[in-house]
Amino acid sequence: MRFAAIAFALTIPMLQAQEHPRPAAHDAATEPPPAAAPTTPPVETTSKTKHSIQINGKPLAYTATAGTLILKKDDKPWASMFYVAYTRDDAQDVAKRPITFAFNGGPGSSSVWLHMGALGPKRVDMGPQGEQPKPPYQLVDNDDTALEFTDLVFIDPVTTGFSRAAPGEKDTQFHGFQGDLESVGEFIRLYLTRAERWRSPKFLAGESYGTTRSAALSQYLLDNDGIYLNGITLISSVLNFETISFGRGNDLPYALFLPSYTAAAWYHKKLPKDLQADLEKALGEARRFAGNEYSAALMKGDKLTAAERSSAVREMARLTGLPEQYVEESNLRVPEERFTKELLRDQRKTVGRYDSRLEGEDIDAAGESPEYDPSYASVQGVFTAMFNDYIRAELKYDSDAPYQVLTGKVQPWNYDRFQNRYVNVAEMLRQAMTQNPSLRVMIANGYYDLATPFFATEYTVNHIGLEPGLSNHISLTYCDAGHMLYTKKSCLDGLHGAMADFYQKALPAP
Repeated sequence: MRFAAIAFALTIPMLQAQEHPRPAAHDAATEPPPAAAPTTPPVETTSKTKHSIQINGKPLAYTATAGTLILKKDDKPWASMFYVAYTRDDAQDVAKRPITFAFNGGPGSSSVWLHMGALGPKRVDMGPQGEQPKPPYQLVDNDDTALEFTDLVFIDPVTTGFSRAAPGEKDTQFHGFQGDLESVGEFIRLYLTRAERWRSPKFLAGESYGTTRSAALSQYLLDNDGIYLNGITLISSVLNFETISFGRGNDLPYALFLPSYTAAAWYHKKLPKDLQADLEKALGEARRFAGNEYSAALMKGDKLTAAERSSAVREMARLTGLPEQYVEESNLRVPEERFTKELLRDQRKTVGRYDSRLEGEDIDAAGESPEYDPSYASVQGVFTAMFNDYIRAELKYDSDAPYQVLTGKVQPWNYDRFQNRYVNVAEMLRQAMTQNPSLRVMIANGYYDLATPFFATEYTVNHIGLEPGLSNHISLTYCDAGHMLYTKKSCLDGLHGAMADFYQKALPAP
């Protein structure tokens, strides 16, 4: 797994059974246990500041609170979790004012991306197409902030941001599906209690693994705390990891990634003229081929006839911009990391995983996979610099600790709950939506996202198993951008409009 891959979407989501070696024996009588190191209980810290921005020519006054909450287990400190909350100052009745808990994924990512790129009142100033700006970087007022229609709480899971396990607690207990679910769920419960927001309409917003967490939380919060959600926004979604896990014996991802390959090839002008003329037409043909002839060819495997194979190779090459010989030699199966290396190999360039519009260059043009993801490199420096400046200069939160924007310290991520099977939280979402029929879900997709492809999301939604009366409670939107679709300004505008409409539908009638 490439390090950059942990920023938003895990790429190895299936665990095999593992042997756990026994600890070495020792004589307790002759070897006394080591004395416990003294620990200092964590202390909650808070900085509250007042601000105002202009949205459509009108002032929006709000309060920002940056701080930590101390979670407890068995009346002892368990973890210190960092958050940044934004509340509108002109809200007349908080019982009617929505509150949204937002986070990113990884696992190992802080909430900085949604916070400073999409939903918060300030955003990083990227180029209009999402291109990397030149330093020194700038923050600008976000006229697409979701604070217009909901209060916001950005959560950093344990070991990310400034969040840490309490002294004496092993941080590994938080580095897994269940521990992460329990700690983030407990933060939400405690925040609702402290802020007196139990009566408020409640929403979640997650990106990538944050969508996995959101779907799982929808059931966890309902079952454990009686917290019923009004809505969930999923940005660049992955609920069923079988759909993104390339591996011997799992042909499903090859079909589900193909339309995203078509989008990338269209952007880089690698398609034939009849497809190059219209992106939507090209994607329509890719969906049809992937869901029919291509899936059938993959299913037949070694029983595929020579004529069928030749036809599938020809059409796959036509829809992906890859040479027919390469498709043939790949046995009709091209995983994402090989596609991003191969598409522009004749130009000695690679394309991005998170955003296939962006190009990179490797020293070895003959390699099998890219050296780095140019679409992650385009955002890493600017988001890191601007958050570290913003949290101290504007929100007045002082800390000498490093803010872990993205960390590999949470690896390996524990998926014991899904031992010997693929992670699939779509069923947890189905159960929550069935028990809470008011719950609505909006899913935003980027055509150029090769981490969580849109056709895989469509497949997951089509197989979730909701009763017909609830199926229209899930809506999908699309934009011609990548995984972090909001870095493109027009897509951020579209996301804002779609979310505003979604919240209106998810709220009770006035």
